[in-house]
Amino acid sequence: MAFLALGEVTLIVCGALATFTLLAGQRLQSTRSLVRLPYPPGPKPWPLLGNILHLNKSEPWLSYTRWSKIYGEIIYVRLLGLNFIVLNSEKVARALLDQRSTVYSDRPQTPVHEMFGIGFNTVSLPYGDEWRLHRKLLHNAMRPNSLPKQYEIYTSNTHTLLTNLLDTPGQFEKHIKTFVGSIILSLAYGYDTSSTEDPIFVAVEQLIAMLAKGLSPERAAILLAFPFIRHLPPWFPGAAFQRDATACRKLARQVLNVPFDLVKENMLKGCASPCMVSECISQIDKNAGEEERQRVERAIKGSAATLFIAGSETNSSLIHAFILAMVLYPEVQAKAHTEIDSVVGPSRLPGDHDRSSLPYVDNIIRELFRWNPIVPLGMPHATSSSDVYNGFFIPKGAFVIVNVWAMSRDSDKYDDVEDFKPERYPVTDSTATAPPPTHDPVFGMGRRVCPGRFVSDEFLFVAIASILAMFRITKAKDNENREIPVQRKFTTGISIHPISFPCTFVCRSEEREQLVRAGIS
Repeated sequence: MAFLALGEVTLIVCGALATFTLLAGQRLQSTRSLVRLPYPPGPKPWPLLGNILHLNKSEPWLSYTRWSKIYGEIIYVRLLGLNFIVLNSEKVARALLDQRSTVYSDRPQTPVHEMFGIGFNTVSLPYGDEWRLHRKLLHNAMRPNSLPKQYEIYTSNTHTLLTNLLDTPGQFEKHIKTFVGSIILSLAYGYDTSSTEDPIFVAVEQLIAMLAKGLSPERAAILLAFPFIRHLPPWFPGAAFQRDATACRKLARQVLNVPFDLVKENMLKGCASPCMVSECISQIDKNAGEEERQRVERAIKGSAATLFIAGSETNSSLIHAFILAMVLYPEVQAKAHTEIDSVVGPSRLPGDHDRSSLPYVDNIIRELFRWNPIVPLGMPHATSSSDVYNGFFIPKGAFVIVNVWAMSRDSDKYDDVEDFKPERYPVTDSTATAPPPTHDPVFGMGRRVCPGRFVSDEFLFVAIASILAMFRITKAKDNENREIPVQRKFTTGISIHPISFPCTFVCRSEEREQLVRAGIS
């Protein structure tokens, strides 16, 4: 699935708000003149266009990282009248997003989300009461071991993944998506599925595809800059976006309502599985009025749908990147095999309880987050009020970009930054004092930190450790028995994933295959 580049996403708002931001810019300039403090340093902008022509629009994190070498940890960029504050170091990002979260917890807003039917999306909600309710619901449901059957869901789906890789290894990308999607559907809705052909799977995939098309920068910029266009009839020449928006709203309603209504129906029948939605519904105050019940139900629906849409793509991409790393770095894979064999042996699969005894495997996951951050620039924050940091003025309403890519390439913390090296992390007793993987910048910071990070970290470990225990992953060979070259290439966009590549999954022993076939942990 291709996603829009952040530079292009910028245009969604930038082009659309050009008229308004000329006036807003004058007000901000006036405010700044009163403060008499400079913006953070950055590349010199062109009149009106700002730095848009200087930016690598497909991989903007590369431009920001390059500029960080010139201008420092915090830089100022102006794009078509909008203010961007780019945070290139974890120290500065935590100083602002963690320690000044009241200022840096908002999101940039665009009416396009409502037009395409995804106004329910927790990730893009403005900082306020509705967002707080969404976060409370997600936090309660996604904390470690919050559901009685949570670990059973991880292990049963891992067995299915391993079996699929044994039977049809050439379809490993599909198997990964099925694995992740099945876990999230189970956690969110108690919905059991083992196929990407499932109607709910299909609806979500179609929705994501239509959003990628419907929220293209060209369309969104025009829609936002000239609001009257949103009211053109679908038959009007050039108004094909109206037909797309109508279809997208229909899909969004389906994704939002169908699995939610299924849970409610099962609850009435007394056969609902433990899941986020059933737990949240059961906790609604029985004495609450109808209006309050509807408000809470809307939040449950929106947060559950967000969990499925956002969690499926990112976690699938992480496991896909893991497979790529094992193909490119066989020596890392060999060390992991040695560790697993010494701790677990061939007669069972590793579980979460083995994690403390498998520090090298754990460090593979840490390095996976760093090697190719799946969301290189995070999701943009917005300032709810003006601020001053280190003598620099940060205006109200500025886009605040967390350059996770630059943080992962910090030469003061990491050597050979482009290599996949789990050895860069300690494997002695000092690991107990190291920040946990869930503290990684890839999960976000401040009040907008990913609420599903603990669940994601848990089932990623179970899946990755089990794949390593079960298989040796190698380059595929052509008809003449020559290895097919594999390159480290990723898509571009808000979220990135490896470009498809062939590989081979070789079962490491007959005993391991038998225990997977038998469904034994």
